[in-house]
Amino acid sequence: MSSAPPSTSPRTENNPVPARTLYTHATVFTADGADAEAFVVEGERFLHVGTEESARRAAGPGAVEVDLAGGFVLPGVIDAHTHLLMTGQSLQKVALRDAADLAEIQARLRRAAEQAPDAPRILGAGWLYSALDGAAPTRQLLDEAVPDRPVYLDANDLHSVWVNTAALAELGIDDTTPDPIGGRISRDPATGVADGMLHETAAQQIVWPALARAATDADRDAQLASAFEHYLAVGVTGAVDMAVQDDDLAALRRAAHRHGGALPLRVRGHWLVHRRNTAEENLGQVARAAQLAHEHAGDRLRICGIKIVVDGVIDSCTAAMKEPYADGSTCEPIWDRESLTPVVVAADAAGLQIALHAIGDEASDIALDALEQAHRSNGPRDRRHRIEHLESVTEANVRRLAALGVVASVQPVHADPAIQDNWRAVLGDHRVERAYPWTEFLAAGATLTISTDAPTAPHPPLPNLYVATTRRSALDPSLPANLPGYALDLADALCHATRDAAYSCRAEHHEGRIRAGHLADFAVLDADPFTAEAARLLRIRTLLTAVGGRVVFDAAGTATLAAAAS
Repeated sequence: MSSAPPSTSPRTENNPVPARTLYTHATVFTADGADAEAFVVEGERFLHVGTEESARRAAGPGAVEVDLAGGFVLPGVIDAHTHLLMTGQSLQKVALRDAADLAEIQARLRRAAEQAPDAPRILGAGWLYSALDGAAPTRQLLDEAVPDRPVYLDANDLHSVWVNTAALAELGIDDTTPDPIGGRISRDPATGVADGMLHETAAQQIVWPALARAATDADRDAQLASAFEHYLAVGVTGAVDMAVQDDDLAALRRAAHRHGGALPLRVRGHWLVHRRNTAEENLGQVARAAQLAHEHAGDRLRICGIKIVVDGVIDSCTAAMKEPYADGSTCEPIWDRESLTPVVVAADAAGLQIALHAIGDEASDIALDALEQAHRSNGPRDRRHRIEHLESVTEANVRRLAALGVVASVQPVHADPAIQDNWRAVLGDHRVERAYPWTEFLAAGATLTISTDAPTAPHPPLPNLYVATTRRSALDPSLPANLPGYALDLADALCHATRDAAYSCRAEHHEGRIRAGHLADFAVLDADPFTAEAARLLRIRTLLTAVGGRVVFDAAGTATLAAAAS
């Protein structure tokens, strides 16, 4: 039920930062337009990047030398859209993303229940609609596996939760429970009885708080520590947490305290704004986010903006689309223009970055309308607002987004062919042929940043880059590519995950590149992805990760041994 980083990785976050370190014998991808073979780190920053000869001169006598033995160095990856605490929680849940069918889902739940007879509830994550082969996810199907305890299963996209009868009872949901704004308690069409599916805000505002109340601060601390450890082990040095709430922020604060005031990696947070009944309640959340941004503006923990979930997801037909789904159904957005625009204008006026989840083509229309109004109301400035996901978007809105300077924040792993069957089926028309059109954003002149949205997808960046550059499946590479014309160039994709990710969180002047004066956040891989077949990205390992010049992951002990010998 849990996952751990490689056992060969010593915990090195407390290593001192050598005064000056020379790294040699490497292929260095700088994300700055020029390659290098060596670099020097002094304190927290790169002092010099260039040839080995020039680096030795810059290092001078007395520097610690680390021979990287031909390793490939890139700037530390910034996962520009993730959920840290939820990722740590997901690592402890029953993994269901690769469960091929309902029988396998039920078998894993039974095993989990047998292995933890005293656990008060069974938690799972990552199940796919395609695994049900057209069957509806109902509470009865979960009751067959675990009838005696509550079962909560996060869908792969985290926009719905599938629960059993005991979980509905624990939540206090009965036949008369009203749907929350922007959400739906699914019900049997014949009887009106809750059937076990909780969509959108029914998951976010009913299930999530209930499970948070059932967990302790110690649980959350361990889960966040696990997320940090897993991220550092794969070369990620920064993260943009896209749904920060009180429990997340409290856990981040405690983690910073445990680490002497500095988190193990750089975290920017977007405060999640829920749609409430009144404009005053909505604007009150913006005011709170602005206050938190003032209080948390550090190098390792910064609240930088707000997150608004404008619509749902295509897989469960909750994304707001301009045309009906294949079954003739439609779905209203969670935030309509009337409710969204005042919040966006107020957040923009407060100097907050706004991240708008918009998967459907109508949702991106609503999001762009609100952003345009903010421009008109508040005047010109450097904003860096973002639209997240953009899975189905019109060509006109691609151009609008670029003209507004909005960052297109996409997650290649969501386009993995292994999880696309249901996505295609529920649309079932011409929209399938313009799915995840990443290269269109670049052609229009927009900044593109790529991320994982973990735990809706695996957190390692290299499988994400594989999907980005091939449009093939990281889960099943034998599958045909998903619209390969939209694949990204590898060098560009690396920049979108580093340099452009830094730009997306206003950090491009000191992060995202290997450049003299920038913070020394970098990772060392065991192979050069430019000299191997594309599938090698699925097997390349991270050997070393450094944040601010400090080695925080060292699989082989290379840097640790070099420092000890100096």
